[in-house]
Amino acid sequence: MYRRLIAPGAFAAALLLAIPASAADFTPGAPGAGDPYYPASGNGGYDVSHYDLRLKYQPATDLLEGTATISAKATQNLSRFNLDFGLKVSEVRVNGKKAAFAKTGEQELEITPAAGLPKGTPITVVVRYAGKPSEVKINGYTAWARTPDGGVAAQEPESAAWWFPSNDHPRDKATYDVSVAVPDGHQAISNGVLQSQSSKLGWTRYSYRSNKPQASYLTTLAVGKFDITTDKTADGLPVLNAYSKDLGDNDGAARASIERTTEVAEWLETVFGKYPFNALGGYVPNVTSGFALETQTRPFYSPKQFANGANVSVVVHELAHQWYGDSVSVDNWKDIWVNEGFARYSQWLWSEKEGEGTAQELADYVYAQHPADDAFWTVKPGDPGPDNQFDIAVYDRGALAIQALRNAVGEDAFFQILKGWPKEHAYGNAKVGDFVKYAEKVSGKPLAELFDTWLYQPSKPAAPAAKKAGVLRAPAKGAAAKAPARPKSWKQIAATNEVHAH
Repeated sequence: MYRRLIAPGAFAAALLLAIPASAADFTPGAPGAGDPYYPASGNGGYDVSHYDLRLKYQPATDLLEGTATISAKATQNLSRFNLDFGLKVSEVRVNGKKAAFAKTGEQELEITPAAGLPKGTPITVVVRYAGKPSEVKINGYTAWARTPDGGVAAQEPESAAWWFPSNDHPRDKATYDVSVAVPDGHQAISNGVLQSQSSKLGWTRYSYRSNKPQASYLTTLAVGKFDITTDKTADGLPVLNAYSKDLGDNDGAARASIERTTEVAEWLETVFGKYPFNALGGYVPNVTSGFALETQTRPFYSPKQFANGANVSVVVHELAHQWYGDSVSVDNWKDIWVNEGFARYSQWLWSEKEGEGTAQELADYVYAQHPADDAFWTVKPGDPGPDNQFDIAVYDRGALAIQALRNAVGEDAFFQILKGWPKEHAYGNAKVGDFVKYAEKVSGKPLAELFDTWLYQPSKPAAPAAKKAGVLRAPAKGAAAKAPARPKSWKQIAATNEVHAH
């Protein structure tokens, strides 16, 4: 037998020639989305279009078992990619083939497919997993709250990693099918439309669908014993509200607030335009927290929000987020003002509508409440930093900026901006700077200085600047200056100050 001998160098060269040139270009996706506030959040190299989550949860033990099927597309030539996830994984498949996987860092599930994925390739990732979400700590905390009869996933800026693998950053939105089996006698609450409910062998499965792009932190799950009310809006939109059967003295006030969801949403449509999603509602589980959250189509409310009686103002706040925050989401978390400033201002507009204090009166009162040396003025709503992301200044000083805009551009242009912005960026993401440019385009006025004063300067705008912006109104000629009276609505609005104190 004749054997041809090839020198090692020549063999290596021949091998390289046999490998397609593109193979050398396959690289790992980034282990973060590039958000300066949360470098580990999200991932690079792919874009998710849909999550299908098939789950089973046992309240008695907190055991969650799941299969997540993720539809995505490679945005680069991928050799490896990450998902954000905390529970124990038993198997991963990519496009039907078993893939290698490893847990790295606090929340990274590193996946290596059997072969590289060329840019533009459709990807189907199947992840099988199980674990107890309340026992998983990421960055020192858990976003999963156990209740006497179940558990709840609702947190900001992250909550998905405790119950499903995802590209956990608002920039990568997707549609969702969430199907959850729970023991008979329990209910499961999630986003969107309840598509079906069926029982078998002691378990009841609830299946929900969200058919519009949704950020991972806005995706929620609650399991417990709930009293569920259903209805439809005048336009035929399904409404589902859910109340823990163990709310105690807060039950009546919670219902008196949340059962006005349809009314509030119809009013908000007159301010922000057509409601952007396929369902409406809210839910109140028996949790010990005090915050509320704009989980898409079905906001989460802590019972403590109703400890002092009914408060429709918090419902206004969370429903306003469906336009400002959910449909149009932050590009990076430093853009939080585009969410929270407008949700707070919607409370001021509701007060105006109800005859309990105009937005101008509320602006005057807020401005007067904080002296120049108050730390309130050192927080910059346009870029507050991760430690101040949910500081009260982002809300109240953020709303002052919006009132200053209203006074600068006039009523017609102002409300045209409020309605046009959610339509301009529907189901997408945007930066603070994008809003400034949009407001300038609609109003035809230069506004950079106004927004710099109210969103970025770490000091209280001086009286002349405040008067110029219409936030501080001068007293009548010859009259002595006096502190603005407290608007009637202020107590209810202030009761929501901890609304996002996560």
